[in-house]
Amino acid sequence: MTTRSVPLRTAAIIVCLLPALRADAADIFVLPEGKDEAAGTREAPVATLHRAQQLARKHAGKEPVTVHLLRGTYYLSEPLVFTPADSGTEKAPVIYQAEVEGEAVISGGQRLNLTWEPHERRIFKTRTPPGLTTDQLFVNGQQQPMARYPNYDPKQRIYNGYAADAISPARAARWADPRGGYLHAMHRAMWGGFHYRITGKNEKNEVTLEGGWQNNRPAPMHPQYRFVENIFEELDAPGEWFHDAKTNTLYYQPAQGVDLRTAVVETVRLRELVSFRGTAEKPVQYIALKGIAFRHAARTFMDTKEPLLRTDWAIYRGGAIFFDGAEECLLGDCFIDQVGGNAVFVNGYGQFIGIAGCHIANAGGNGVMFCGALDAVREPITWKDHPTFEKIDKTPGPKTSHFPVNCAVNDCLIYRVGRVEKQVAGVAIDIAQKIVVRHCSIYDVPRAGINIGDGCFGGHLVTNCDVFDTVKETGDHGSFNSWGRDRFWGLEGVDLNKVTLGENKDLPLLDVEKTIVLTNNRWRCDHGWDIDLDDGSSKYCVQNNLCLNGGIKFREGFNRICTNNIMVNNSFHPHVWYNNSQDDVRHNIVFTDYRPIRVPQPWGWDCDYNIKHVPGLAEPRPAAALQKQSGRDWQSIEADAMFVDPAKGDYRVKEGSHALRLGFKNFAMDEFGVRKPSLRAIARTPELPAVGGKAAEKSKRADAPIEWLGAKLKNLAGEGEVSATGMFAETGVLVVAVPKDSAAAKTGLREGDVILSCDGHPTADTAALAARTKAAAGKNVRLNVHREQKRLELTVAIP
Repeated sequence: MTTRSVPLRTAAIIVCLLPALRADAADIFVLPEGKDEAAGTREAPVATLHRAQQLARKHAGKEPVTVHLLRGTYYLSEPLVFTPADSGTEKAPVIYQAEVEGEAVISGGQRLNLTWEPHERRIFKTRTPPGLTTDQLFVNGQQQPMARYPNYDPKQRIYNGYAADAISPARAARWADPRGGYLHAMHRAMWGGFHYRITGKNEKNEVTLEGGWQNNRPAPMHPQYRFVENIFEELDAPGEWFHDAKTNTLYYQPAQGVDLRTAVVETVRLRELVSFRGTAEKPVQYIALKGIAFRHAARTFMDTKEPLLRTDWAIYRGGAIFFDGAEECLLGDCFIDQVGGNAVFVNGYGQFIGIAGCHIANAGGNGVMFCGALDAVREPITWKDHPTFEKIDKTPGPKTSHFPVNCAVNDCLIYRVGRVEKQVAGVAIDIAQKIVVRHCSIYDVPRAGINIGDGCFGGHLVTNCDVFDTVKETGDHGSFNSWGRDRFWGLEGVDLNKVTLGENKDLPLLDVEKTIVLTNNRWRCDHGWDIDLDDGSSKYCVQNNLCLNGGIKFREGFNRICTNNIMVNNSFHPHVWYNNSQDDVRHNIVFTDYRPIRVPQPWGWDCDYNIKHVPGLAEPRPAAALQKQSGRDWQSIEADAMFVDPAKGDYRVKEGSHALRLGFKNFAMDEFGVRKPSLRAIARTPELPAVGGKAAEKSKRADAPIEWLGAKLKNLAGEGEVSATGMFAETGVLVVAVPKDSAAAKTGLREGDVILSCDGHPTADTAALAARTKAAAGKNVRLNVHREQKRLELTVAIP
């Protein structure tokens, strides 16, 4: 097993160039109109990829092989599966390549030959082949929405349309038989979504459901953000369709401009198009797919049910392109378009897997996901576990080699993923090591653009990426989002406020072996933070990042560096830190005061040499506000940073800037995102902020703290406090401080608690709490309290 490291490009990317230099390469040609009994030459091509695969195996490992896909659509009746028997070698790779990039299409669907007739209400119907089942319909290459309520509206940010009454009895009364329909609903805290299959309804028109397992942190459905689909009676808008498998009838209301006499109609039958299936001991090696378009893979949201450690997510280990037990393989210059689940999934053991120059759009799930096996993790802790320091395995690093390592996503354009599932990212990484994401443009996603879950096992590099228009449907995330809920996080029997000072100082780093680096990227999130290092994220270096809107957040965690970043119209957000966290925050340019929540002074290991940009300030002055917040920042200043051209996105500082004197160093402002000319020509870039634009407004719930039983309380207000407490919305009363000798402390209240109700009556704000307790003077009351993302009840005596 190879152990060498290729930091910025995989060996497979180099390998794919070799056949052009060899005269002894074998060439096999395939054309949809060919014949499988043919020889496979250009003059006599075979018809199917499976036949081409049989011919390629005769040469595999002996000489370079190129399978040329000529123009056309290759409809697969079953997935194309590569095993070790298909492997090439370093000197003799196997390549499946489109003759012209993008003009060979591999489809997991089928084209239907249909005869349409009018039905009613502008709806047409047609007979379909017996046994046809499909969850997607494509007309002239464009996916059409299932019959749904409310109707699809591209202007609606969440679900493209939602309704609180989606499954109300009044709505369900309209449905003759809703079995087979689907309910999609957001998590109450907006951390993702749930999906349910409708199994029927009772005499009260209450629907029955199965599902809801797609989120690893269960909660009630959101009361408003939900919709239903695949119900015949809801077929009432252009483009909507419904297939009745019992009668083999397809109903469709044509979208504007569609002529059913000439329309190309396609359905879906496969969830996986191409897979690489080997093992760590016998991997699939040296196979490349180049220049091919992939379409028509089935939706997999009802199979997204595997809980993954203490992530927010459940996952489905599959994708349109699936790698499992592979080395030195490449997906290059390909277009993955309108697939129903994950576009690319690298599962379990894998080394030097490259995804390069690819265009990924409109996927139902993740764009690209790297995810190792649970047996690679020494302590695979779940939300149900309560580990103790005495019992955990304290051996550093992974347990097995069953995880992706030294893989890369390079120069790719990824957008509009998560069209069905919402617990997704443009690039997602979990239980993996040394994954490089470089020169990618990622945007229009429901959650994070790039997500790293858990620290195991670190070493990742995210560089020169352009990530924006993120967190468009969920909440409490960022354009970059991570967590590190590793062995140390929430561990009983150890004081994490002192751990870095004692003999167990390396405990937080047992899983995240190598530093994770985010450098030279541009981020913009308008519904969260630009960079969000959440629960326990540790051993990060965040350097040379241009943050255009949401600032940088660090929550909990250890050993993080935040240096030489620019946070436009925003600032640094430290949330709920441990004492002695060993964090280092220096040489940054911020536009506002810091925004700390429950961070002990002084902050981390160091926080200094930062500059708060004050436009037009003639002379620099000490950053008194920053000093007061951090207990450090003695060399930090307020000054005009003297940016070169912020209106055009150039936030380099001019010669003579006080930022340079403090140690800030300029970094390139024109190297973000894709480089490939054909992708760069179509890639969007983020909207630039207004020069001197104001920072985010304060929450309307913000108020002055009150004293209650000796404790300091305030309304829970703002996205930061919602995130820091793990709450689901701006509601409740936040406990700001609880003196040790106070009556509140004797009841068990703690700093950071959120009081949600008193004797069963909601306490949405301090006024409601004061009114309820005033009415209960001289009595005991029951407080329902949210603490560390759990609920508990306290009994309080009111004087």
